[in-house]
Amino acid sequence: MNQDVFGAGDGRANEQVPVEKLGYEEARDELVETVKLLELGQMGLDDSLALWERGEALARRCEEHLDGAKAKVEAALARGAADGADGGDAAE
Repeated sequence: MNQDVFGAGDGRANEQVPVEKLGYEEARDELVETVKLLELGQMGLDDSLALWERGEALARRCEEHLDGAKAKVEAALARGAADGADGGDAAE
């Protein structure tokens, strides 16, 4: 494939960070770039499949981060509600 074409190559950096070590923003940004490369459709099948698999892993990583954040927010809201119910009686 012509290396002067955007999206040429396998879409993988020489030293790619393992997906499980990426923070949310890093995984999200790489996923956005992955989608852009795949949408160009300029890579061969094997390269596209490898990039697709990386994209799937990135999407799962983003979901893990979001699920964790959601759980933290729900726990904080539950604590706040419990504190409010306990604290409300003491103020009266």
